[in-house]
Amino acid sequence: MSAPGKGGRRWTSPLKLRSGPDWAAQRPTWRDARPSLIAEALKRAAARPSGNWYAVGAAREVTADGRPAGRTVGGTEVVLWRDADGVLRAGPGVCPHLGAPLKDSRVVCGTLVCHWHGLALEGGPFAGWEPYPAYDDGVLAWVRLDAVGGEEPLERPVVPARPAPAGAVDSVYTGAGVCEPEDVVANRLDPWHGSWFHPYSFVDLKVVDTPGGGAAGADDGFAVDVSFRVAGKLVVPVRAVFTAPEPRTVVMHITDGEGAGSVVETHATPLTAPGAARPRTAVVEAVVAASERRGFALARAAAPALRPLMRRAAGRLWRDDLAYAERRWALRSTGRFPG
Repeated sequence: MSAPGKGGRRWTSPLKLRSGPDWAAQRPTWRDARPSLIAEALKRAAARPSGNWYAVGAAREVTADGRPAGRTVGGTEVVLWRDADGVLRAGPGVCPHLGAPLKDSRVVCGTLVCHWHGLALEGGPFAGWEPYPAYDDGVLAWVRLDAVGGEEPLERPVVPARPAPAGAVDSVYTGAGVCEPEDVVANRLDPWHGSWFHPYSFVDLKVVDTPGGGAAGADDGFAVDVSFRVAGKLVVPVRAVFTAPEPRTVVMHITDGEGAGSVVETHATPLTAPGAARPRTAVVEAVVAASERRGFALARAAAPALRPLMRRAAGRLWRDDLAYAERRWALRSTGRFPG
């Protein structure tokens, strides 16, 4: 259905009526999803620099007054807050006085005040307490932990290109599972499982290019034609390209179709120390959606109401995908997992 729009352009619906096969009748993808191809992409991602930066959650979750935010990264307690100018601050989550958990303290006029004895930390070094570099990219909060990462530090995290904030709606989902970051990244570098494992969200998925294919999957990416299921047979077809710009991140860029330019960033942040017998990893996934349609301004205005729905949709996918990542780690840790 279409109708005349502004400037004589005709309005077209982003929804399409799907006529493809049902779940059991779709083409099997197991031959294409070669373990060696996924393992090689994972290896190349692991070789890229991260600068020891870790995504720790939504930037909006760290506020200027009230409670600070507490996180654990690589077995290290971290506290985050904002100073009087709204700048993101971070440091060890253990008070240098008697070891109180600073995540349970208070932020007063931009100063972190310990709730045990009132020690005030403004973000600078104090009695052996050394701050950590922190970064707010407008969507996510990051902390740099050189002792955990062990790489050459970078001044800023590797943040992919995103739509302009003024024209986008963003949402951040965080979950955790028993696995290592590479298991989360490997899940995302296997686009072939989408319509088999998540038929409630994806249908008619076809990988049209892979790393080294020389076409749409340039920059070491996987290009996919896929339809997002809206309801019943109503879908939104797009082309997406998956890339891994650093060891713990996979980005899905919508390159064609409705919402072109939108991104889904999946960041895998270790919670436990390296070598833990039962490792835990947090998935921090940012969806930054944009559209050239005039009606998208209504979505931006309704962003506070839309964000919980977006997080719920991401959570449904990650209940499945964390099971995938946990299974991969369990098999890999026994020494019986091929590749």
